[in-house]
Amino acid sequence: MDWRNLPRSGGGVQTGGGGLPGGGLAVGGGIGGLIIALIAMFFGVDPSVITGGTQAPPAQTQPQTQPGTAGETEEYEFLDRILGSTNEVWSGVFQQAARTYTKPILVSFRGSVPTACGQGTSATGPFYCPLDNKIYIDTAFFAQMDRQLGGGGDFAYSYVIAHEVGHHVQNELGIADQVTRAQQGARTEAEANSYGVRLELQADCFAGVWGNQVSSLANLTQEDVREAVNTAAAIGDDTLQRQSRGYVVPDSFTHGSSQQRVNWFMTGFKSGDPNQCDTFNRDYNQL
Repeated sequence: MDWRNLPRSGGGVQTGGGGLPGGGLAVGGGIGGLIIALIAMFFGVDPSVITGGTQAPPAQTQPQTQPGTAGETEEYEFLDRILGSTNEVWSGVFQQAARTYTKPILVSFRGSVPTACGQGTSATGPFYCPLDNKIYIDTAFFAQMDRQLGGGGDFAYSYVIAHEVGHHVQNELGIADQVTRAQQGARTEAEANSYGVRLELQADCFAGVWGNQVSSLANLTQEDVREAVNTAAAIGDDTLQRQSRGYVVPDSFTHGSSQQRVNWFMTGFKSGDPNQCDTFNRDYNQL
């Protein structure tokens, strides 16, 4: 993956906690798409899935800084270009529907960071906070992917970022409140979890749509795609449960099985069409 071919963001830089620099990333552009046709079908992000229902005051923005070491500079540029490209893709999709896409802020950190959704920690993994429209990434997660999750490489890391951007897209469409209400009205915990699964699989599909749109510019190879697929498989609920407890409880899934995550990422990647990412209007057992 030649990520240096992707557009820069042009935004300001933020630091979260005591970590490496992150970015307020923004770039304009345009591609086709009719995502608004799906608004009535889709549900969105439940903040409590990310934060455990804890809400804290918004994080204080620190003064703009520049990357320090050579490694930090390259890491910053990587995040900047991936977020810049997602902004270009989704700005174009929204433009086609006569809407304006509000570009999210990306904050990288090490250890912990205060957010509008509560305290973010390394244990949380990358997450999107809909209350402040920010994506938080402890960049040590990428090393963890290499060591423990069986996934790694630039396109795999990009998939993780694009997935969180997918949650921002869902929030932008006003569907976060819909899933929250649906989960609150669920009769069982399994039913409530099912909305989360649909939401996460849709974000995987949106990540695939982004991958399709940048594939030529980034010179993606089959090996790059395998990296993303391996990562999607490694973070499936069934795989993680089997590793942690030795057995699988499907009713407790909140993100989807490994096969589901792979399937929906590839649906978006092969089609490049967000209209193909409808995870809500089909039988749950057929996802």
